[in-house]
Amino acid sequence: MCHPFVPALVVLTALPFLAQAPGSRLPGPDTTLVAENITTTESFFRERSDSLLKAYLDWRPGFAVSLGLHEYDGKAPNLSVASLDAELKRLKLARAEVASLEAALGRSKSNPKVLLDAHVLRAALEGEIFSFEEARGYWRNPMTYAGGLDVSAYIKRDFAPLPARMRSVVALLNATPAYLAAARANLEEVLPKPYVETAMLIAQGSAEFLARDLVEALHGVDDAGLQSAFKAANERAISELRAFAAWLEKERLPRADSSFALGADRFRRLLASTELVDMDPAALLVLGKAELKREQTRFAAAAKIIDPSKSPAEVFKAIQGEHPTADRLIPEIAARLEAARAFVVKRDLVTVPSEVRATVAETPRFQRAQSFASMDSPGPFETKASEAFYYVTPVEPNWTPQQAEEWLTAFNYATADVVNIHEAYPGHYVQFLHVNASEASRIAKIFTSYAFVEGWAHYCEQMVVEEGFGSESGDRIAAAKVRLAQSDEALLRICRLCTAVMLHCQNASVDDAAKFFEENGFYAPKPARQEALRGTYDPGFCNYTLGKLQILKLRDDWKKQEGKTFTLKRFHDELLRHGSPQIRLLRAIMLRDPKQYDRILN
Repeated sequence: MCHPFVPALVVLTALPFLAQAPGSRLPGPDTTLVAENITTTESFFRERSDSLLKAYLDWRPGFAVSLGLHEYDGKAPNLSVASLDAELKRLKLARAEVASLEAALGRSKSNPKVLLDAHVLRAALEGEIFSFEEARGYWRNPMTYAGGLDVSAYIKRDFAPLPARMRSVVALLNATPAYLAAARANLEEVLPKPYVETAMLIAQGSAEFLARDLVEALHGVDDAGLQSAFKAANERAISELRAFAAWLEKERLPRADSSFALGADRFRRLLASTELVDMDPAALLVLGKAELKREQTRFAAAAKIIDPSKSPAEVFKAIQGEHPTADRLIPEIAARLEAARAFVVKRDLVTVPSEVRATVAETPRFQRAQSFASMDSPGPFETKASEAFYYVTPVEPNWTPQQAEEWLTAFNYATADVVNIHEAYPGHYVQFLHVNASEASRIAKIFTSYAFVEGWAHYCEQMVVEEGFGSESGDRIAAAKVRLAQSDEALLRICRLCTAVMLHCQNASVDDAAKFFEENGFYAPKPARQEALRGTYDPGFCNYTLGKLQILKLRDDWKKQEGKTFTLKRFHDELLRHGSPQIRLLRAIMLRDPKQYDRILN
């Protein structure tokens, strides 16, 4: 993601996806359906979906604020045992109702956009139910709670006067003790070790954020009473977060085990219900390793242009040494970001709906345990604060010189250019701008597909380089370096696909996965282990490659359909105007041949 990366087993409680019974027929533009009263059915669906959305957001006020719905400012979620039980019951009742409405819409031959919304809304419910009953994030994953109640939105964007935002911050800080008490009550005694260790880092980072960044951001509010209330609430929240980290270390870490794996059946259900990709995990791994072999061939070809006397790994290692210094990381990334935007606009690859730029900044401390770089855009319903932040994780002051150097290799100049394409132009940021500018429904703007969002950004890396980015000067070596970096990013995402299956379906250890990243993605030990740890709590990180492959397949099929009228810009604009649904559903929308709907990968 990214919008700031959050573990997928936690994301499933915040960013749900569409579900469809594997193998079931998706209604397409040429399907003959029994007519019902279309107007009445669609009107009733809108009425009920609005009600269900309200209940959904009422229980998730933090998510609602991230969408730009500020009537939820300062409200804290209730994660007590009774509240969790009631919410699961509500989700199941809502799922049954939406399934019934979905069937009625199909029979009435409703507007395809309305039917799409019904699919997407049911996805939200399916994804949530999976997170409750299968992933069990509230009971098995302390990362769900370790960040505390997120107050960063209130200082990042100027959507209200600072004193008003500060009052919301105080309300959330005052709710922190109850929130973390619920964590202690809910979390099982034996938890996966990677979850516990990462949660401890998140909790400690969150405490540091409150103690330093938050205080600095709010120190200028000239209201003695409010400052006093903030100081008391903040100090208690900091203490609670540090105590929670200590509690995890004392009470959960000694008992922690390696039971993070979903297992093959759950892993398959996760992809089938969230992305409509129903594949046996073993077959998925075969696909991944075949793609890995193809990409390694491309990687070697680019390396040979740069220095045929060295191995591909040696060539890339030399390139990795060409990176900014720690103190120049942020400004140099920002300068190169503008060059990427200029290329996309000049080549007319996709509509860029706004002149507003993303601000490059350091990743907030409480998010650094989980992210190299990420895009944090304002919510689709934000009307006042348009700031978007492109976060880059810096070198930490307490790292050894070797650790710092290993980290900076991931931001070598060629790779930094590819990351800029992924995160901003024309990746995540441009996709966000399209969602905001589109006529997509409220449902379509709220709920997203992991494979679409990350698949689009990853697809953009390959597409932009294929269109000539990096070769404008005519320097073959410079162009090959960018191509090599793009191929390396592809290798990383393919390694994620492979290790997701290995970790969750084949009993691979974190060490096994880290070694796979080192040997196949040419990653240094520290970032390789970071990726392997992510795989334990984010099995969905296989969706980068799955999404890219599906978009490439859809592009090929749409090009055949459109013939001489096809252009990349037309394809990209059409792809982006429907929100961020599952790519299989986009096939149903964009292709006129029903036989093509299920041919999602080959």
